[in-house]
Amino acid sequence: MQAVVVYESMFGNTRAIADAIGVGLTDTFDVVVVPVAKADQAQVSDADLVVVGGPTHAHGMSRASTRLGAAKQASEPGSIVTLEPDASGDGVREWLGSLGSSRGHGMAAAFDTRMQGPAALTGRASKGISHALRREGYELISDPESFLVTKRNTLVGGEEDRARDWGIALANRLSLVG
Repeated sequence: MQAVVVYESMFGNTRAIADAIGVGLTDTFDVVVVPVAKADQAQVSDADLVVVGGPTHAHGMSRASTRLGAAKQASEPGSIVTLEPDASGDGVREWLGSLGSSRGHGMAAAFDTRMQGPAALTGRASKGISHALRREGYELISDPESFLVTKRNTLVGGEEDRARDWGIALANRLSLVG
């Protein structure tokens, strides 16, 4: 079975979570973890499981304007963050909108990274990602999941382990569905 984890990452936190989810899936799937800028439509359409994630910006999925803001933050003197190589291109929102005729046919799950705090205050990109995946024809096998980032823009301790465990849980859930 094939699984693809597609992610958008500005400063590396979402990439680290995507990698950890991929590790959690490896006992059940042949896994490819790929940044959204390099997500191949054929690869995604052939997958039994598609997991999609991105950072939460302005209470939801990133937009061109919020990605520009992230780039500006990374370029400021004394910045503690470094922009990911693929961060300046299209994000998950645009990628999901481009699926068009290659509509989904399999199972999917969505995740995000977001600041600590109640989701009502921080927002959750994973909810929008889930809605878009469902609209594209995917069957969601899990509620959207959030992984937390500190105010200093680092992952909260233990989040990579939790992401790996979530990947394992997704694989187990899919084996029960199939």
